[in-house]
Amino acid sequence: MPLDKALFFKSLADALENKIEKKEAVIGITLLGSEHPAEMIATASKRVEKALGIKVIAIGPEDIAKKAGLSFERAESLEEAHRVMEGLLDSDKIDAAVTMHYNFPIGVSTVGRVITPARGKSMLIATTTGTSSPNRVEAMVKNAVYGIITAKALGIENPSIGILNVDGARQVERALKRLSEKGYDINFASSIRSDGGTIMRGNDLLSGSCDVMVTDTLTGNLLIKIFSAFTTGGDYEALGWGYGPGIGENYERLILILSRASGAPVVEGAIQFAAELVKGNIKRIAKEEFEKAKKAGLEEILEEIRGKKEEKEAEKEVAPPPKKGVTEEISGIDVLEIENAVLTLWKKGIYAESGMGCTGPVILVAEEDLEKAIMVLKGAGYIG
Repeated sequence: MPLDKALFFKSLADALENKIEKKEAVIGITLLGSEHPAEMIATASKRVEKALGIKVIAIGPEDIAKKAGLSFERAESLEEAHRVMEGLLDSDKIDAAVTMHYNFPIGVSTVGRVITPARGKSMLIATTTGTSSPNRVEAMVKNAVYGIITAKALGIENPSIGILNVDGARQVERALKRLSEKGYDINFASSIRSDGGTIMRGNDLLSGSCDVMVTDTLTGNLLIKIFSAFTTGGDYEALGWGYGPGIGENYERLILILSRASGAPVVEGAIQFAAELVKGNIKRIAKEEFEKAKKAGLEEILEEIRGKKEEKEAEKEVAPPPKKGVTEEISGIDVLEIENAVLTLWKKGIYAESGMGCTGPVILVAEEDLEKAIMVLKGAGYIG
């Protein structure tokens, strides 16, 4: 009898879980604020509602929503639509919302999703709007975690992570590798270029060498606009899934972003993106990933990044040692740290100059100083 009861309750739990998993997603979309007609957004929303078997609630003018055959909540301005949208989210009347011109708090930024042209592969860009942190390097480290959260919610169990070769990339790489060594599982991607590595080039953007491309938000915003509209001349975004969900620790609203230039295909893609994230239970995944990252020392690593910036700002001018001919290159140093790294060598009596090679910044030293310079830079944490 105890076994029968156990089986009964397990069957009941499975049935309830199955019912929850099959719950119809309800997605809200604001109709106002676009450079394209509100009717286009409403019509595109109705198409994707039918195709996916979900429910879409339009937030905007009643006549436009009714004409498209959508359920609706009235709003006559984008500001009013945002207030209505937030109320629907907070009362759980909708699971997610798609909108534009929305201001996230600092600490929250969006993970976009594009189609890469060389292989037709989808790739997440972390991040594309919002600000994870005023500190660029700290923001990009957080962006990597945000990208992992979004990828896992889409069903990518072990997403590959690449870091775009922008200012701060080398510092971000070191921070993420430390986080990985301390127990947070990160699957680092490798560039398609012959020298490989986690730092991604323009070629990797085109081919989709990774599942998640980590970058700063302004660069990510530029990239997603190019990927979305490069076939149209720029005034109509025709490809992809939009600018994605706002992610941040303890941020509960699932809000995905479009731009004023987003056309019907991207509107449909954004609603589909939202439905996938609801199905993938992104809120649960976000909570789990933040807990795992913090357990591995994320806060301590970020605090160290902030401290290094303060230390750099307080750095006093150092006189260079006697000039030498510099013929040897030391690479792998972030462009944001290159001048400070040179000052560190000068303090040790090693003459050095900064330069820019084809793969990024380099430090130039004399041949007889190369070995010692590498040891000094390693000891100071500028290279791995």
